Amino acid sequence: MTDRQPPWSPPPERRVFCNRTLNMRSVHAVGFDMDYTLVHYDVREWEARAYHHVQERLVDRGLPVADLKFDAELFARGLIVDLERGNIVKANRFGYVTQAAHGTAMLSHEEQRKTYSQVWVDLGEPRWVFLNTLFSLSEACIYGQVVDLCDRGELPTKLSYRELYREVNDTINAAHLEGQLKAEIIANPERFVDLDPDLPQTLLDLKQAGKKLFLVTNSEWHYAQAMMRYAFNERLGALDWRDLFDLVIVQAQKPAFFERSAPFLEVFDDEGNERPLQGPLRPGVIYRGGNAEAVQQHLGMDGSEILYVGDHVYADVHVSSRIRRWRAALVLRELEEEVLSEQLFGVEQQQLEALMRKKVALDEEQAALRNSLKRLEHNQSLPPGMPTGYDAIQIRLRALRQEIEQLDAQISPLAQASGQMGHERWGPAMRAGNDKSRLARQIEGHADIYMSRVSNLLHVTPYGYLRGARGSLPHDS
Repeated sequence: MTDRQPPWSPPPERRVFCNRTLNMRSVHAVGFDMDYTLVHYDVREWEARAYHHVQERLVDRGLPVADLKFDAELFARGLIVDLERGNIVKANRFGYVTQAAHGTAMLSHEEQRKTYSQVWVDLGEPRWVFLNTLFSLSEACIYGQVVDLCDRGELPTKLSYRELYREVNDTINAAHLEGQLKAEIIANPERFVDLDPDLPQTLLDLKQAGKKLFLVTNSEWHYAQAMMRYAFNERLGALDWRDLFDLVIVQAQKPAFFERSAPFLEVFDDEGNERPLQGPLRPGVIYRGGNAEAVQQHLGMDGSEILYVGDHVYADVHVSSRIRRWRAALVLRELEEEVLSEQLFGVEQQQLEALMRKKVALDEEQAALRNSLKRLEHNQSLPPGMPTGYDAIQIRLRALRQEIEQLDAQISPLAQASGQMGHERWGPAMRAGNDKSRLARQIEGHADIYMSRVSNLLHVTPYGYLRGARGSLPHDS
C-alpha cells in the first residue's frame, strides 16, 4: 500500500515551513506588510523601473551610467555588500564567505580565499549591508556596475566603495519615495503586479475564523489604497478590501514602528487628509505612523497571540519578534522556484549524496594509509586492517588516488548543478555550499514560519498546527 497525498495537502513548493511550533488556533490577530507580501510584484518589471529612476538621478549627479542596463540575474536577496572592498558576497550561517563578486564579476575560488579567509561577516558592523528584500535587486545591480566603472577609472571624481554605495542608496531611497515611480505602478498595475488568485480567500478564512487582521505598510496611503484595491476588490464580491482589516496603518516607518512610540495621525478621506488622533485607536480607520505597542494595546492581546507576516528579514521579522515578541512569518517568494528545482533534481541529488558517501570512505582510508606510513617510519604497530609493508601501502595509495580522481569527475558536474538551483550565479538562497546560508540563519533565528507566499496559509487553515522539524545535528545518522 502506497502513501497518497490528501487532496487538501499542498505541493511541496506551497507548504508553510516551520522553525518553531505554531498553533494557529492560539493566534488571534494577524498583521501583514503590503509590498512583496500581500501585493507581489513582477520583480523584473518593478525593479527595472526603480533602476531607471536611480539611473536618472545618478546621471544628474554626474555619474556616467546612462548606458547601463538592469540585469535581474546578477544578484539575489540574502547577499551582503562589503562596503570596504566593493564586493557582494554570500556567507554561511557562521559568517564565512562562500562566494563573492567584485562589482559584477564573480571572484575565483583562489581570489575569494585570499580576500576572505581571515574575515568573518558580522552584520552588526558598518562594513556590511544585508540585502533584506527583493527591492534590493536594483540597488545591488547598479552598485556592482558603478564599482566596475570606478575600477576602470571612468568616474569623474574618485570615490571610495563606501561613498559609491551611499550615492546609490540615497538615490534608490529617493526613487522609492518619489511620486513618479509610484504613479507609473498605479497607472498600469497589470504590468507590475502578479495577482495571486488564492489570496482573497486566505484572508477571508482567517477573518471568518474570528481573527483580527491588520495592515502595517511603509507605503503612503494613496499608493497602498490603489494597490490593495487592485489586488482584492474585484475578487471579494460585495466586500471592499478595507472590510478585511481591523486597522490599516500606512507610512509606518518600520523598523522604527516596532522600536519607538511615535504618535498616530488619522487619515480621514481618500485624498489622504489627516488630523491628530484623538482618543484610542478605532476599528476600520486608516492611520499614518504610530507604533506597535499601541496596536497591541488596541487588540488587547499578548505578543504570542499576534502573528506578523512580511518579506523584509529585518524590518518585518527580526524586530517584531525580538522587540515585541510577536510571532513572525517571512514571505520568501524565491523559495517556490528553489523547492521545485530540488524536486526536479531529486534523483541526481541522491546520486550526488551516494558518490559523496563513497568519497568520504575513500578519504578516510587514504588518511589512515598515510598515517600507517608514518608509523612504519617509527617502527610502530599498524591499525587493524591496514596492508602490511611499505610497498603494499604505496600500491593501495596509488590506486586510491585514481579512484578518487574518477569519483571527483563524476561528482563535479552534479555538485555544480546542485549549486545552481534557484539562482544560476548564487545558488539556493537558503544554502551556502553544504551549509545553511546567512539568510537561512536570519530566518531560523527570528521567523517562526516561512513560506513562498501568503496564500500558502490557505492550506494550513486558521486551525492548523505547525510543528517545527526535529533539528538535524552532525552526529545524527
